[in-house]
Amino acid sequence: MKVQTIASGSKGNCTIVLCNDTNLIIDMGISYLTLKNSLEENSLSFDNFNGILITHCHKDHTKGLSSLIKKTNIPVYIPEKMYDSIKEYVPYPRCIIIDDEFYINDIKINLLHTSHDAPCSVGFIIRNNDKSLVYITDTGYINRKILNNIVGKDCYIIESNHDEVMLMDGPYPRFLKERVISDKGHLSNITTAKYLKKIVGKNTKNIILAHRSETNNTEEKILEAINNVELDKNINIYIARQNEEGPLIEV
Repeated sequence: MKVQTIASGSKGNCTIVLCNDTNLIIDMGISYLTLKNSLEENSLSFDNFNGILITHCHKDHTKGLSSLIKKTNIPVYIPEKMYDSIKEYVPYPRCIIIDDEFYINDIKINLLHTSHDAPCSVGFIIRNNDKSLVYITDTGYINRKILNNIVGKDCYIIESNHDEVMLMDGPYPRFLKERVISDKGHLSNITTAKYLKKIVGKNTKNIILAHRSETNNTEEKILEAINNVELDKNINIYIARQNEEGPLIEV
């Protein structure tokens, strides 16, 4: 299994997961052309992809979905509660309604029900052969049940959205600051670092910190929080960027 963040942040999100003959797109918050160009750099095309997973309906995760649906035949896999919020982008025949556990060919996927200000928001545990990837962003907190289910995975893509001091001292209006720090908002650097300290295990090789706020965070602040919890020094730490593809990582 390989994974690459194509874009990550408040302006647009998209990640690809490559598993032998089965490949997935997670979120489509960028343009069709941007993703097409990125795929071509890896000698891939949309014909190589078997499914699109959507975390929630916000524009930075779906704004390119309508165009992608019109130009390809890739099905969209969503929980039933999400359908009403994205049906404007995706006609019903192109949607496959999923349970909390489902398969796309040889890939097993479990939904993680996150806490965000959207009608339905989810993360994923993606398994292929003996490898496992956790994808969880856009959540105000991670509950104990999810934490127990994501312990000791090979790779984590997890939100590290804001530095709390930068947010509170920054230019956002009060109502927006309160939204970000709420249980329906986003994870701070310190909160994410504490979660990672609890869940990483001996099999964990890679962590990708995602969905960084360009206004309320810096890469240096993210790394400072991670360093403070003293994770295993053999774990590779990456920070996903808004306008720059990440490396193609072997899970």
